[in-house]
Amino acid sequence: MAPSTPTRSEHDVLVIGGGVAGLTLALHVAETRRVTLVRPASDDQGASRWAQGGIAAVLSPQDDFEAHVADTLVAGDGLCDERAVRFTVEQGPAAIEWLLSLGVPFTRDDSPNASYPYHLTREGGHGARRIIHAEDATGRAVLDTLKAHVQAHPAITIRDDLVAIGLLADAEKHCRGALCLDERSQPLALQASDTVLATGGASGVYRHTTSPHPASGEGMIMAAELGAELMNLEFQQFHPTCLYDPDGPPFLISEAVRGEGGRLYSTDGRRFMLALDERAELAPRDIVARAIDAEMQRTDSPHVWLDVTHLGEAAIRHHFPTIHSHCLSRGLDITRQPIPVVPAAHYSCGGIATDLDGSSSVPHLYAIGEVACTGLHGANRMASNSLLECLVYARSCAAKLALSHAPAMAPLPAGGVGGRKVDAQRIQQWRKEMRDIMSRHVAIVRRDAGLDAAASELSELSREVEAVLASAAPSAALASLWHAVRLARLTVLAARQRRESRGLHFNPDCQQHLSPQPSRLHLDDLSHPA
Repeated sequence: MAPSTPTRSEHDVLVIGGGVAGLTLALHVAETRRVTLVRPASDDQGASRWAQGGIAAVLSPQDDFEAHVADTLVAGDGLCDERAVRFTVEQGPAAIEWLLSLGVPFTRDDSPNASYPYHLTREGGHGARRIIHAEDATGRAVLDTLKAHVQAHPAITIRDDLVAIGLLADAEKHCRGALCLDERSQPLALQASDTVLATGGASGVYRHTTSPHPASGEGMIMAAELGAELMNLEFQQFHPTCLYDPDGPPFLISEAVRGEGGRLYSTDGRRFMLALDERAELAPRDIVARAIDAEMQRTDSPHVWLDVTHLGEAAIRHHFPTIHSHCLSRGLDITRQPIPVVPAAHYSCGGIATDLDGSSSVPHLYAIGEVACTGLHGANRMASNSLLECLVYARSCAAKLALSHAPAMAPLPAGGVGGRKVDAQRIQQWRKEMRDIMSRHVAIVRRDAGLDAAASELSELSREVEAVLASAAPSAALASLWHAVRLARLTVLAARQRRESRGLHFNPDCQQHLSPQPSRLHLDDLSHPA
């Protein structure tokens, strides 16, 4: 881009992203260091807010760590890092206690035979009730509570007027903060001693998602630009049950609906899960999503039905007040009618490869939450382990940063941004094209020929976008698109290298298991794909 020198400012710990992971980290780090939190208003509509189901943790006396570990390993289909699984599970109860101490309004269990003060539900893949929740809007309750504490903390500065478009590096290739744009698209270099990415996943590279403002892998590519290793990008989870309403915004129908007894039917009235898996509707998400996809193709229907009417109106209103209310607002009474549902891109199991303290392969750069890949999820994330991961790794990363000695701010190379503005409609069209390619060829079921076509089509799209970058003025939309296109290309490369069907990556051309090894990629792999 044409040069113009950005304004610079210095910071101690810079956190990019204000969902559950970013807010949790900020609160813990602020006990020992000063924090600058780049948290655009759109973070309130990101993945954290739409996490309806809850947080998985061993809380009941009838449950134990070994059972939670075993369930997670099964869901991960042979690709979990058992060390990460055990670390996460064992840290879970303390993380929940911390949230309770902040006042998160989890739903209580007032029944006389309750073994734990709060209601625990069960979701797909779990062998026990271990999901603590705040009715059916857990993400919103946790996010709002954390945000209130962050806003009140004297050691945390919130910048809601900035969007990060890249990371800064010194001569030794250590991360030294981020390049941001303000509301007028003016560049600002936030130099920092330590930088933490909590920017979310990459479901936004697909057409249908469960979030109105999904991330598109921006943080992953920003880290990769500095040399960070990316891992397991091919494992993109599709939530089996998103409300089917082509004319309305995305809305997730929580896994807990099936956990409490919801039944799936094809549009011709067949309860199809019974014949496919002994766990029926409580099978892991990849199995359920593929089954729904197959039924939609068999019946040539754009959706299937999720029915809870047999639970009764009182139980539905009690367990799912948010879902009930939202569906009513869109003309659907779920106490009397089945819910039309369709799979939608939901969660990225892959991301920036990190240690158990959030450290990436780039010094002074950390990643937590969905943007990171710790090895916890393997080839498929189990329900409600995501918010658990956000909490556990935010806390472990904060402990690492508390012991870190802030280095002297090294001089950064001079540089700048500027140039001609790119038409917003053109950027939107490019993004639509990318999402269509990914949804057509790299979604729930992938085939060799489709992956080859996606690689070719995305390569051509990448060349088109790159051709305008050198002379383009900076904009958040253009930066996000450029990050997303490259993340999409790396996802296709990972899927082509994986080939075998495992977990969320299902390729009918190679259904057998071959090698339970994580995939590892760097940005320069796009220059010489296998």
